[in-house]
Amino acid sequence: DSLTLPLMALGGKGVVSVVGNIVPGDVKSMLNAFNAGDLALAREWHFKLFALCRNLLGLATNPIPIKAAMQLMGRDNGEVRLPMTQLDSSSMQVLEKTLRDYGLL
Repeated sequence: DSLTLPLMALGGKGVVSVVGNIVPGDVKSMLNAFNAGDLALAREWHFKLFALCRNLLGLATNPIPIKAAMQLMGRDNGEVRLPMTQLDSSSMQVLEKTLRDYGLL
């Protein structure tokens, strides 16, 4: 996700987004700005999303952090399946702070 805008700038046509599961409107806004040629606005969205991407995707293997984030946001999406496990308590604290800082909690 943190490479979405750079990939688009190099000619990419799209991505499979992870953070788009919790902030679809923000990802769409970044892509719409890019497609409209408003690179300054696209870049602003990229930097806003970057901390969320870094903190969310750096905690554990996908989909563990995104499922935990969705649960914290009140979106029931079931448990992760083995061999994956739930986030540990310190990672959950980082995740909660990240979501709070972004304005999602």
